[in-house]
Amino acid sequence: MNYLAHIYLARHSDRAMLGAMLGDFVKADFAGKYGAEVETEILIHRKVDAYTDSHPVVKAARQKFESGRRRFAGIVLDVFYDHALAQNWSSYCGIPLDDFIGDFYRALLENRALLPQRLAEIVPMIVDEDWLGSYRDIAGFETTVRRISRRLSRNGDLLRDGLLDVRENYAFLCDGFDEFFPQLIRFAEAQRASMQASGS
Repeated sequence: MNYLAHIYLARHSDRAMLGAMLGDFVKADFAGKYGAEVETEILIHRKVDAYTDSHPVVKAARQKFESGRRRFAGIVLDVFYDHALAQNWSSYCGIPLDDFIGDFYRALLENRALLPQRLAEIVPMIVDEDWLGSYRDIAGFETTVRRISRRLSRNGDLLRDGLLDVRENYAFLCDGFDEFFPQLIRFAEAQRASMQASGS
């Protein structure tokens, strides 16, 4: 899952959504730095990633990628699933997508001083270029994958070429998302309930 899906899964508060975003930006030694609600969502973010990577639907989706670039399929699928979520947003959330994203951008900007440097530095780009809103269009999804590919020290071309596999298998991947995402929602909710019950 990429940013939009993680934030959606933590949509019950601003701090929870910040924690969901931080999951990709903090190291293992974050305990005691951000408060219980944020830290719970950092942990859930990581559990969600592990659940996603091991899910049969996601494994089947990776097999649709050409073998030489399959090791990058997980990155492409993470972004694709944000695209699929944005495309089907009204099926999952009663708040319009633009309003939901706008509220998150506000929380991100208001709490920028609390963010790790790497995230704080890119917050203006995230907001000004509307990274989360861009996922709804296939062109925005492809732009995001290309942006990620430029950050790789090698084999960025293999990551970009994964877009060919997505185009060829678009309907299959969308159907897989429709099957997988409701299960992911239930998983995240169960993990959160368990952690809150145990005081974690």
